Amino acid sequence: MKAIGFTQHLPISDPHSLEDLTLPQPVPTGHDLLVNVHAVSVNPVDTGTRGGGRRQLAQPKIIGWDAVGTVTAIGDAVTLFHPGDRVYYAGSYKRAGSDAEYQLVDERIVGHAPTKLTDAQAAAMPLTSLTAWEALFEKLHIPLNNKAANARHTLLIINGSGGVGSVATQLAHWAGLQVIATASRPESQQWVRAHGADQVLNHRQPLPAQLHAAGYKNVDYILNLSHLDEHWSEIAEMIRPDGWIAAITENRQGIALQRLTKKRATFAWEWMFSKSWYGYDLASQGEILDRAAAMLDAGTLQNTLTKTLNPLNAANLRQAHALVESGHMIGKVVVTGPWAN
Repeated sequence: MKAIGFTQHLPISDPHSLEDLTLPQPVPTGHDLLVNVHAVSVNPVDTGTRGGGRRQLAQPKIIGWDAVGTVTAIGDAVTLFHPGDRVYYAGSYKRAGSDAEYQLVDERIVGHAPTKLTDAQAAAMPLTSLTAWEALFEKLHIPLNNKAANARHTLLIINGSGGVGSVATQLAHWAGLQVIATASRPESQQWVRAHGADQVLNHRQPLPAQLHAAGYKNVDYILNLSHLDEHWSEIAEMIRPDGWIAAITENRQGIALQRLTKKRATFAWEWMFSKSWYGYDLASQGEILDRAAAMLDAGTLQNTLTKTLNPLNAANLRQAHALVESGHMIGKVVVTGPWAN
């Protein structure tokens, strides 16, 4: 099968940073689906994994944690899917990724792809939908079906225009919260407003002063999606007593939790791969993806695709990585099939 991978951790400008490969096609067993991948999306986890190491790898590493495709074969324990089903998923950090013509993925962390979305649109959604959903409703413990109660509470999303922020803003708005999102450029500020933000702050400037100017003493919830080290002191200042904070893993220093002591605030990490990494509550991710698919098909949730490249090859995937690494992406970039010869 065709695949795209690397054996050296190189800058994305280097043509060897991602290379076209030919590898054996895997065989499904147990709960595995064998998926013919049609489109993949690129996330910061891709660029960080590709560029973050130093050692030479003995075997090519295949990354990629967003895909849409068709089930072509199943393991003997599979009960949720059949060959021919169109699926979407983020996969597991422990296994070979989606930058391959065929991929094995556990059926329990897979969703039925939205029927009204193209392959490119659907491939943009799995990792960000899972991360946003888990952060809001599992880690921040925001009530899922109580809009009247949520309307009295405020959520601040730091970096609302990125992949996860674009989904989190929509889900929080849908859940009934007052949503404040940060964005630094006019186009990104317009993007977050279009996705449900009631107020927009500029994270390039001090946030507490802007929050107060907008009429808020503090906020009930904070979801940090970028530069936690830079924003931690502001987060501790802006959260209300007994408030809730969640963040994805982007810190480079220790987190001074003592800043939250007197406020009795709660801090939690969100890492979308935890469930597949430790092998617990796997089915919840398939359920979240199916629910997100229904919302996407109903128009309750808008897909966040902003850039599509074609065909699926190393050159286009390198371009997608470069876009994500630029730090200026709004929404998501997807590379679609067919797989280039």
